[in-house]
Amino acid sequence: MKKKLILFLGLILQTSICYHVFAQQDFRKWALTPPMGWNSWDCYGSSVTEAEVKANADYMAAHLKPYGWEYIVVDIRWFVENDKAGGYNQTDPRYILDEFGRYLPAVNRFPSAANGVGFKAVADYVHAKGLKFGIHIMRGIPKEAVAKKTPVKGASVTADQIYTTEMQCKWLKDNYTIVASKPGAQEYYNSIMDMYASWGVDFIKVDDLSTPYHKPEIELIRKAIDQTGRPIVLSTSPGDTPFENAEHISTHANMWRMVDDVWDVWSHMIHLMKVAQNWYPYIKPGTWPDCDMIPLGRISIRGERGDDRQSRLTKDEQYSLMTFFTILRSPLMFGGDLPSLDPFTLSLLTNKEVLEMHRHGTKVRQLFQKNGKLAVTSVNAKTGAKYLALFNISDNKEPMTIEVPLSELRVKKKTKVVDIWTNQSLGKLRTSIKAEIPMHGCKLFYLK
Repeated sequence: MKKKLILFLGLILQTSICYHVFAQQDFRKWALTPPMGWNSWDCYGSSVTEAEVKANADYMAAHLKPYGWEYIVVDIRWFVENDKAGGYNQTDPRYILDEFGRYLPAVNRFPSAANGVGFKAVADYVHAKGLKFGIHIMRGIPKEAVAKKTPVKGASVTADQIYTTEMQCKWLKDNYTIVASKPGAQEYYNSIMDMYASWGVDFIKVDDLSTPYHKPEIELIRKAIDQTGRPIVLSTSPGDTPFENAEHISTHANMWRMVDDVWDVWSHMIHLMKVAQNWYPYIKPGTWPDCDMIPLGRISIRGERGDDRQSRLTKDEQYSLMTFFTILRSPLMFGGDLPSLDPFTLSLLTNKEVLEMHRHGTKVRQLFQKNGKLAVTSVNAKTGAKYLALFNISDNKEPMTIEVPLSELRVKKKTKVVDIWTNQSLGKLRTSIKAEIPMHGCKLFYLK
C-alpha cells in the first residue's frame, strides 16, 4: 500500500512538472513572430476613449492589416473616470472596481462597458475586423480594494490579506504589491486574467514589472494566464529589464522591455542601441526583447510628454529607428495616431522588404558598435539571404563612411546588393560593402 502511494504521488508530481513544461512551451507559440500593433500611450496617455480606440482599429484594418499589423492595445488607467493629459491624476482619481476588487473600464470613456460587460464589446469590435485586442494593467492589487477589504474571487480571503506596501510603484500609486506566498495571491491574479479572457483579450502589457524586477509576481502572472486556457500574449514593462534575469524573463514572457520609454528624442535611441548589445542571444521565436513603442507620426495629442505634434525625429533618425527595431526583430507597437498618418510615416510602416526581414530574420548579431558606427546583420530564414544595417550614430554633422568586409558577412564575392528602403540595386560586391551615411542616418541592405 505504501509503495502504491509513493508511485501515485510520484505520478502526480511528474504530471505537474509536465504541465508546467508544456505551459512554458505553449506560450511561445502565441507570438512566433514579433507582435505588431498600435498602442494608445504615445498619443493619448491615460485618457484614451472608446471612439479613439475604434478609429485606430478602423484605420489599421483598412490600411495596415495586409502588412501584418494586428494588435490594438488600450494603455494605462482605462479604469479611471477623471484622468488627465500630461501625467496622471493622483489627487482625486475615481476608480471603477467590481465587487472582487478588479478594475473595470470607466463607462464615461468606454460607453460599451456599461452593465459590467467590461471590454467585451470593444474586443468584439476589434475582432470583427480581423484584428486582436490588448490592454495595459499595473502589477499588484488596487489600494481601493485593500481599503474596502473586497473578497478575492476563488479564495476565502480578502484583498487586505494579500498585499504589502513594500516595493510599491514609485511613479503611480494606484496599487500595492501582492505577496506571492500569501493564500489568495494566485487566486487574485487568476481572477483578473479569467475576466480578461472572458472579454476576449489577446494581449496584456503589465507595467512596473521589469524595473525593479518582480520575479514572484511575474510567476503569478504566467500561471494565471496559462490557467485561463486563452492564448494571451504577455508583455512586461518598463525597462531596463535587468540582464541577470534574462533566463527567467525569457521563460515567462513573450516580450520584455530593454529600456524605459522611448520618445522622439535621439538620445533615447543611443541608449537603446547600447543596452540592446546584451540581448541579441535572446531574440527567439515567441520571446522577444522589446525596444518599446514607435514614437512616430502624430503623437502626444493628450500624451504624457509635450504638446500635440509630429515626431521631432528627423527623417534620417526615423529611418534609423525603424531599421534598428526591425532588424533587431523587436515587437512593433506604433504610438502615433493612425487616422492622422502622413504619407512618409505610412511608408515606414508598409515597406514589404523591411517587414519581411522583421518577420523572417534570424541569427541577428551585432558586428560592431564603436566610434559612432554601428553594424547589425541577420539572415532570412526562408531564403538564406543576408541583411546588413549600418548606422551613423555620431553627432558629427559631416557624413561618415562605414565599411564591412565580406568576410564579416560570410558572403561570397559578386553577391548582389539592394538598398531596401529605396529598392535600388547597387550592383555586385567585391571585397566589402561600404556607404557614406549622414549624421544619425542609416543604410539597410539585402545581400542575395
